[in-house]
Amino acid sequence: MRHLLLCGLALTIATAAGATESGVTVLTAARIHTSNPQQPQVQAIAWDGRGRLLAAGDAQQLHSRYPQANRIDRPEATVIPGLIDAHGHVMGLGYALMRADLTGTRSKDEAIARLRDYEKQLPVGAWLQGGGWDQNHWPGKAFPTAADLDAAFPDRPVWLERVDGHAGWANSAALKAAAAIATRPLDGDWHPPGGRIERIDGQPSGVLVDRAMDLVNAAVPAPDDAVREQALRKAVATAVRNGLTGVHDMGVSRQDLALMKRLADAGQLPLRIDAYADGAGEALDDLCAQGLYRHPGGRLQMRGVKLYMDGALGSRGAALLEDYSDDPGNRGLLLTEPAAFESAVRKARSCGVQVATHAIGDRGNRIVLDTYARVLGDSDAGNRRDSDHRWRVEHAQVVALEDIPRFAPLGVIASMQPTHATSDMPWAQDRLGAQRIQGAYAWQRFLASGAKLALGSDFPVESPDPRFGLYAAVTRQDREGRPPGGWLPGQKLSPSEALRGFTRDAAYAGRDETEVGQLAAGLRADFVILAQDPLSAPAQALDRLEILSTWVDGKPVFEAQ
Repeated sequence: MRHLLLCGLALTIATAAGATESGVTVLTAARIHTSNPQQPQVQAIAWDGRGRLLAAGDAQQLHSRYPQANRIDRPEATVIPGLIDAHGHVMGLGYALMRADLTGTRSKDEAIARLRDYEKQLPVGAWLQGGGWDQNHWPGKAFPTAADLDAAFPDRPVWLERVDGHAGWANSAALKAAAAIATRPLDGDWHPPGGRIERIDGQPSGVLVDRAMDLVNAAVPAPDDAVREQALRKAVATAVRNGLTGVHDMGVSRQDLALMKRLADAGQLPLRIDAYADGAGEALDDLCAQGLYRHPGGRLQMRGVKLYMDGALGSRGAALLEDYSDDPGNRGLLLTEPAAFESAVRKARSCGVQVATHAIGDRGNRIVLDTYARVLGDSDAGNRRDSDHRWRVEHAQVVALEDIPRFAPLGVIASMQPTHATSDMPWAQDRLGAQRIQGAYAWQRFLASGAKLALGSDFPVESPDPRFGLYAAVTRQDREGRPPGGWLPGQKLSPSEALRGFTRDAAYAGRDETEVGQLAAGLRADFVILAQDPLSAPAQALDRLEILSTWVDGKPVFEAQ
């Protein structure tokens, strides 16, 4: 009896407190998936005026506890935690939205037709910039050349990034502009460190791979402040429209962080950006000198650094342990020499900065793991799990089977992008062969090894729409349903595993699990309202989930018309 009296008193106190609580909102829905393993599904959530969740549970109980609360009832809808893209490029997305889009082109002629149409809006003499081309989808699958562009654009410089951002296609006018400021002629047989100049008879063909792209980038006029701000605003608006409440922005400069701060100061940043410094440069120096950064509004922080090891598989720049199966003699490129990479990792470690490293090929991944093991072993006397460093490998795309079990004991997170698998599957085995492909895009192998799997898109390399990532993770098919049964189907994720990768585990990878990633008391009220349930909808429909609204800090930042 005493126990019942105490429980009744506690309920009375809680109810009274709720009645006087200002700004409380209670949302009910057909189902609310919380990503909280202790309470995976509820009927209602409540949050306060600051956007902090007060409770998740039974609708009737929460209405009784907060009788004066503002009520939102969505009886036909499903609510999920806010989706977090664990690997994107915010400014890159903004610029991509402002240039010629060659994504999905099926021939050079189609690409040039799009460029001609886009050119109509450009002033005389301006560079024509674009991106998204992929020669693997064109007849012959060969790299394009400057000559392919020159007939249509004999005078205007043209510079077009490949879909993965690891190669560029220039016309002769752009090559001439690059040569005018380069320290040595572009012809011959030399290559810049970490890059490759494609040539025909010793002359640059028009395609430059990885660090060689810097030769043309140096000649491209830099965007002014107005263009940069426009790019940022376009990018974040696109993100929230697609259900994203957070992005891990991989490779943010000191200048771009300052721009993001200005929007955050003005209360105009509609989602959370976990910015990672762009290599061992100024932004990392700032973190080491001034400490880890967190904006007081809670929507912007920089506590990590993004480093590079190798190139990309599509342009044969990923560093492999053996030759490319379709290009004998080529083992890819290291964008950073191992000694310089280790020096950067040690610097970050000494400053308490989280390390995230781009590694695509099996050689690139092994170098990263070996370096992490040395540095963590030196720093933690081998007790790597207890250090809670949460270092990451971005992409972990092609990993030797014997290296996959190394991630969990090192406490290293595999940050992977499901749509990379479905984009690359038509040609990936040509690059790698039947044996190496077993360690590529191997999501279930990572989970089975005990590794944490954070999911993202790598936008603008892929679409920023996380629904496409959920679909690819669960089906391992393109959006036309090919191949039947999925590509390497043993590596499919379940719908709940895929959702966890975009919510709870993505938050963990950003050291944000006490703020976001779940719908539980004390965390931020970041969530998405959907017309369908992603955990029970047909797998083939996941890319078409209807986003009704996106909420950050308990307020809508996007609402469908």
